[in-house]
Amino acid sequence: MSVGLLAVVDDILSAALKASAKTAGVVIDDAAVTPQYVQGIAPARELPVVGRIALGSLFNKFVIIIPVALLLSAFAPGVLPWLLLIGGTYLCFEGAEKVTEWFGTHHETDAETPTTEPKLVFGAIRTDLILSTEIMLIALAGLDPDLGFWPTVGALLVIGLVMTIAVYGAVALLVKIDDIGLQMMKNPSRSTRRAGARVVRAMPTVFRVIGVVGTVAMLWVGGHLVVQNLAETFWHGPYDLLHAVEHGIEAAGPVVTWIVDTAISAVFGLALGLVVVGVVLGIGRLRGRTH
Repeated sequence: MSVGLLAVVDDILSAALKASAKTAGVVIDDAAVTPQYVQGIAPARELPVVGRIALGSLFNKFVIIIPVALLLSAFAPGVLPWLLLIGGTYLCFEGAEKVTEWFGTHHETDAETPTTEPKLVFGAIRTDLILSTEIMLIALAGLDPDLGFWPTVGALLVIGLVMTIAVYGAVALLVKIDDIGLQMMKNPSRSTRRAGARVVRAMPTVFRVIGVVGTVAMLWVGGHLVVQNLAETFWHGPYDLLHAVEHGIEAAGPVVTWIVDTAISAVFGLALGLVVVGVVLGIGRLRGRTH
């Protein structure tokens, strides 16, 4: 009995590991987006706020996303590619919007900027719901259909738990690194003080790099989701083109193939995202003229 249980656990962990690898881009984006929600609050409240957001993320995954995804996969599997298509388009839009902001485009929003801790937490959990939906749907799509119901549930729970710990553990570390640097600057040792000063000076650059990585990840993941799920819904053109390019360079090795695949997906995601950004800006201007 124990051997059989260990075999099931091993199957679940193996399936979770394989499926979670495909969610890396959204996970990076999640980790890059979340720190903004704790900027400006008292240092003593940073870790409690991150903890509350992490609990909200677990609620999103375990109570909302996984049950709904399993119900749809069981009774309306044809809906999942459309959800992934919509989610991928949204990620392309978010990524392209950030790219346009790099070049000075300001995107106005009617939403009131959160000023209280509960509003900050709610805004972060709402954003997490979108990103976590993508993580769990990508993971579900990456699982073997013959895995079985309960092993599938187990794999999704493992993925949800591990991804939440990874994202919010990284966020907690990021938001406290500058405090660690400040404490090092108070150390009697001169070399330690210098190291602490370097840490504090480096953090703005670190956050900028994380922001760029998160944006590229959104475009890559979003573009790949759209290309793949367009082929599963109504249009094979982009997928066939990508597949032809991959076939043409496969002799260069898997690393080069992956880089080219990622680059093409990111460019496609950026192009689609810019179209959506243009539509959204156009609608916003028309609404402004109307009012």
